[in-house]
Parts: sequence; structure tokens; C-alpha cells
Amino acid sequence: MSNRGPVAFRLADDGALIGRRGAGGLVSGLAPLVTGTDATWIAAAMSDGDRAAADEGVLEADGLRVRLLDLDPDAYRLAYDVVCNATLWFMHHGLWDLPRSPAFGAAFSVAWEAYRAVNAAFADAIVADAPTDAAVLVQDYHLALVAAMVGDRRPDLRLVHFSHTPFAGPDLCRVLPTSIRRELLGGMRAFAACGFHTERWAASFRASCIDVVGDVPDTFVAPLGPDPDDIAATATSPACAAARQALDDRLGDRLLITRVDRIEPSKNIVRGFAAFDALLEQHERWRGQVVLGAFVYPSREAVPEYQRYRDEVGAAARAVGDRWRTADWEPIIYDDSDDYPGSVAALARADALLVNPIRDGLNLVAKEGPLVNDRHGVLALSTEAGAWAELGGVALAVDPYDVAGTAAVLHRALTMSEDERRRHAADLRTLALARSPRAWLDENLAAAG
Repeated sequence: MSNRGPVAFRLADDGALIGRRGAGGLVSGLAPLVTGTDATWIAAAMSDGDRAAADEGVLEADGLRVRLLDLDPDAYRLAYDVVCNATLWFMHHGLWDLPRSPAFGAAFSVAWEAYRAVNAAFADAIVADAPTDAAVLVQDYHLALVAAMVGDRRPDLRLVHFSHTPFAGPDLCRVLPTSIRRELLGGMRAFAACGFHTERWAASFRASCIDVVGDVPDTFVAPLGPDPDDIAATATSPACAAARQALDDRLGDRLLITRVDRIEPSKNIVRGFAAFDALLEQHERWRGQVVLGAFVYPSREAVPEYQRYRDEVGAAARAVGDRWRTADWEPIIYDDSDDYPGSVAALARADALLVNPIRDGLNLVAKEGPLVNDRHGVLALSTEAGAWAELGGVALAVDPYDVAGTAAVLHRALTMSEDERRRHAADLRTLALARSPRAWLDENLAAAG
């Protein structure tokens, strides 16, 4: 069960429903595991095609059993944009500008009621549709109240919640209005168990629960691994081959620093451009010899902070390009076309991969990059990414707030010896393959009991 489903539907000219596999790490990692099984994936309807599919009940599409919920559009918008994206996401990622925001007024109370209504609709669907003694795996902060709302209507069910984000500690949770933080943490306490990508996030959750509601449910740690077959299929596709050829033609023998991100504040893209600018300023040898490729895609543009951040990211890219470009060298490749094969091609071509989030629940790019890279690329990874817990013994450490330090890490990545690069790349691949989507699913089911 998740906010966004594994299949998106559209209506053909003749009125027929056509399903297409959705995007995102959760879908790509888990959809192959439940394809062809009797598991049902419940999610919100997003489009007119999805809403038509919702009227059909449980549908078989692309080998998946999917149940979409046709939610009230206004309630869904308030729950998703105001509560989930502008509030809970910012809280869990430590992104609030506390002297100015948030400010919880009457409008937020209305949005919270909408969040309750959305969670109640998911809970009602579980009560009505779940088989006897089923395990129900609920994903992320969008659906934190579901277990409490199922309550004693289905005591046979075993509900587990998994957070793919960081989890805010007590100080940040206390920013929420008292009644709301109690309802939020109390709702999560109603699950049989709550899972996280790292022990750090699990510990933050436990501390917040103790602070707000006095006790905690069982917790477990289950980092999600990449799907090697899925990303290999993209890496060997004609679309990816064409993108790689175009990239090779553009770069020639220049080195490439790659980043692949959604355009949103926690990804720290602006500081990444500033670090590249500092690298060029401090090390003349790299001018004309290295390119930063930012393969990014818009996200949550209904939230004003995201709109502003997209503008800031574009302006930062232009500023670095304007400062350093020459007649035969463009220092920045800025691609916001949301071209997944193109992004995978850039991961394969990278001499260094920069992953520098302010805070991240995991960051699958840090694991996927080493699997497709063919140039012994070096990973420069934020210590604030959940993936650091697994890859930190090999990856170069990035302090996401330290621009000068990040520039120094990039210089180190570009100057490592070939032997060092080979060992680094091999060790990264070993660590990236240590966890599979299947292991994640099995551990969630085990937590359900």
C-alpha cells in the first residue's frame, strides 16, 4: 500500500484502459517481486485514467493486482501538497526555516482533516478487501494513520509501516501542534512494527515516540537494495546506448562528474554547483578538462518552496557556466528532461558520482551508479544519506554543508590512481549488491509476524 501505485492508467480513444508501469525506486524495486502473485497493491488514483480504473475494483495490469482509490480531489490535494510535502517531508528532512515557517493556522487544520480522510479511505479499503490474516505493508509518511484507523475492525490483519525517508527527532516533531504530533506518532504506534533504512532513523523515531506518546512499537532496519536486473535492462537498452553515444560525443576525453536527482531542497543541488565552481577556481588544471553533468527532474511543483528551488538550481547552473565556459568547453550539462535512460548513461560514463543530500532516507542512486559504471567511477557520498551506513567504508565522505570540503573531495576523486579507482569501484559494487529488494520484502513480512 502506497500513495503512488505501480501502474498508471490512461484511457484509449475507444475507452479501453491501458496500464503502464510507474516510475520510482519503490516501484522498480518491489513490482517485480509481487508480479504474478496474489498480492494486491492499493494506491491513490492520480489521473482520469486511474479514476476510471478505480471504478473497476481490483485490476490485473502488467502482471500486478492493483486496487486504486478514487479520493476526493480537494482532500487529496490538501493532504498531499500541504501535509505530506510541505510539512512532513520538510520536518523529516530538517528543512524548515524555523524563524519563518511553519506557521500552523486554520488552513492547516483543514489540511490535516483532509490527511485524516485520505488515511481513512485507505483503512476502509484494507478492512473491506484484505484477505483473512493478511500482512499489510504500508509505505511512508503519507499513510501514518492507517493502522489506527483500521483499529479493531480487522484484528486478524498484521500491519507494518515502512519509512523511506529519514525520521525527525523529538526537537523537530515538537514543532508540530501538540494534538497533531500526538495523533501522528500515536497512529504509527498502532502498527505491529515500523521499519527504516538505517538504525539512525529508527532511533530518531523511537526517541520521538517516547517523547510524544510515551512508548514505541517494534522497529526494524531493512535497507532497500537496487534491482540489478532492472537497471541492467535499462543500461543495455537502445535508448540508453543512444544517450551514451551522444554523451561520449559531447565530452570527448574530458572527465565527467555526474549527479542524478529530483529537484528538491534536500538534494542540495545548489551547493553541489558551488562546490564545482570552487573546484575550478582552486585547481586550474580542471578548467577545460572536466564537466559536471546534472541530470535532474522536477518534483512536487505545486509546493511553492519547490518552485523556488527549481529556479535557484537553474540559476546556479547558469552562473557556473557563464563564469567558466570557453569557446570549446561547456563546463555544465544541465538536463531537466526526466530522461531515465539518459540518466543511466550518465551514471555509466561518470568518473565521479556526487551524491550530497542534506538528508536522505537512503538514496538508491548511490547504489545504482556503481552497478552500471564502466569507468571505475568514484562515489562522493554525503554522510547524511542513509546509504552512508552501508557504503561509508568505501565512498569518499561529503559534508553536505561544506562547499570547500566538497570541492576537495571532488579533487580527490578525480586524482585517485587507477589502481585505487579499480579497488574502490569493485568494493562499491560488492556493497551495493549486498542487499536485494527481495531481502527488504522478506524482512518486512517477517516483521509482520
